[in-house]
Amino acid sequence: MSPRELVVLGTAGQAPTRTRNHNGYLLRWDGTSVLFDPGEGTQRQMLHAEVSAPRIERICVTHRHNDHCLGVPGVLNRMAQDGPGRPVTLHGPDDAFEHLRALAVVAAAHVEVTVEGIPVRDEPVEVARVAGARLIARALDHRVPTVGYRLEEPAGRSFDAAALADAGITGPDVGELQRRGELRGVRLADVSVERPGQVFGFVMDTRDHPAVVDLVRDADLAVLECTYAERHADLARDRGHLTARQAGRAAARAGVRTLVLAHFSQRYPDLEELAAEARAAVAELGGRTRVHLAHDLDVVPVPPRRSAPARAAS
Repeated sequence: MSPRELVVLGTAGQAPTRTRNHNGYLLRWDGTSVLFDPGEGTQRQMLHAEVSAPRIERICVTHRHNDHCLGVPGVLNRMAQDGPGRPVTLHGPDDAFEHLRALAVVAAAHVEVTVEGIPVRDEPVEVARVAGARLIARALDHRVPTVGYRLEEPAGRSFDAAALADAGITGPDVGELQRRGELRGVRLADVSVERPGQVFGFVMDTRDHPAVVDLVRDADLAVLECTYAERHADLARDRGHLTARQAGRAAARAGVRTLVLAHFSQRYPDLEELAAEARAAVAELGGRTRVHLAHDLDVVPVPPRRSAPARAAS
């Protein structure tokens, strides 16, 4: 099976630095890719990261600020060059629709682009299906209408080989049992347990808000912005951003397995301050979230599937 992993193309908030490119986060998921918030320079970062442009199925933008979408024209041209004829869908809040459509027009790329606006609502809005997983969006709290994204795979089943053998279910009959739910008096629940699906969450520019926790709840991997350190919490609130402490607390409350910190203000040449704050926040809540401080061109794997609970004895 193709890997599920995040490729970090850029980590700078608002303005790039000598060592940090503008935003850009590519999620590889079962042979396809979703690109989130491609800022200026994303096309070049893709070359450095050896990212295959033709595999990009969707580009998801959280809001219309240019550090989160100005890379769209370059990415579309790269797609046209590397994989002509492959269509792509560009998603973003309704408020960003005209801005995103203009970027697609400016690209003048020979690629079929569909721009789809997302209603900015306090409840989850289904955006698309990605390799069988459900991509949803929900409103956040920034200076302009903004959404976060959540990709959630449906639950599967883990079979108990011994129980199948005892029940005399083998070969094609296993698939038949899974489709029908019962076969020759044997119920699916008698020989298997539900296996949680994997979840990816993506939250960029926002103030601390309950939707942050909801978007990344039980996520195996979640990207959260942490533009500021806690000592600049007033700036974070005024400008519509999270602090590293707020990001760590949200991830711990949500039960995130691996938290990727990103979108850093240029005022912090040493990012370890932010990582330490997030880790301390997780520890204060007794959480088990692993905190990964993102650097440009990092590749972060989605953690292995959670183990299915043991099947109760009959």
